[in-house]
Amino acid sequence: MNDSDEILAVKAAELYYEAGKTQDEIGAALSVSRWKVGRLLVQAREHGFVRIEIVHPSARRFSLERELVGAYGLKDAVVVPTIDSDSDVQARVAQAAADYLTTLRPVPRTLGVSWGRTLHAVAARLRPGWSVGVNPVQINGSVSSTRQATAAVDTAVMIARKAQGSATLLPSPAIFEQVETRRAIEADRAVQSVLALARSASAYLFSAGVVDTSSVHVDSGYLTSADVARLAERGAVGDVVGRFITEDGAVADEELNARTLGLTLDELRSAHTSIAVIAGQAKQRIAHAIVASGLCTTLITDEASANYLLGAVPTRGVT
Repeated sequence: MNDSDEILAVKAAELYYEAGKTQDEIGAALSVSRWKVGRLLVQAREHGFVRIEIVHPSARRFSLERELVGAYGLKDAVVVPTIDSDSDVQARVAQAAADYLTTLRPVPRTLGVSWGRTLHAVAARLRPGWSVGVNPVQINGSVSSTRQATAAVDTAVMIARKAQGSATLLPSPAIFEQVETRRAIEADRAVQSVLALARSASAYLFSAGVVDTSSVHVDSGYLTSADVARLAERGAVGDVVGRFITEDGAVADEELNARTLGLTLDELRSAHTSIAVIAGQAKQRIAHAIVASGLCTTLITDEASANYLLGAVPTRGVT
């Protein structure tokens, strides 16, 4: 672009974006054709003279999504803007995940789902009739060892009800006190059939937990405060489907992992479609561990977490 066209492009942009003039009016003012005005406006954007930003809270950050896909070898990414409180971010990421499920093609007739506060929020935001014939199946144990109610069963049932499907529940605790007990329960025919169905799912939806006393596994009675402190000392940054991992995606505690019932990390890594829904500053380290070690094909997160991930150097090759 020569200097003359550059000046014309700036003038055209000012008249179009700031003065609200039509392209015909701009052409008359600058003594150029309407076609030339259109070309000048395109050049103004291409050369960075004009920046267009969508600031509505529901807007997505497409450039960050493309960068995440490229940096971590993801198939897809959804990033929502960070605007106000962390709780607001959580709500908008949950809504984005619900919207993403609605548009997912092919429709996942068997949808493997984990459980926890985030996924319950996603299920709550799905509109009735979001799909037809989607059948969720739990991919890790969820029966609480305390009297405190969990949203595990409600999550799968709610997703199924709103999609005219049926939920298959995994009637088992997530973590057992003894390895032998887990093996015995896993050998049960009913549990085996649920796990077989979970392994055949066409897509998986999961979130991630943190390593502190706010963990849903502490609320549910599976772990104590001392347990999570020991996990943190071992380098754990959070859990995926009940399995605690380090920054590089490795199992943090093999003994605890052996007492955990559900899909394994390797099974999740080999999935064709696995969607991780993670939001908030507290979960940024576990989000990095997940994307850097290939535990998801799609990430749905917030803008601040996306920027954190793009600023972090992957600790492991993308698989």
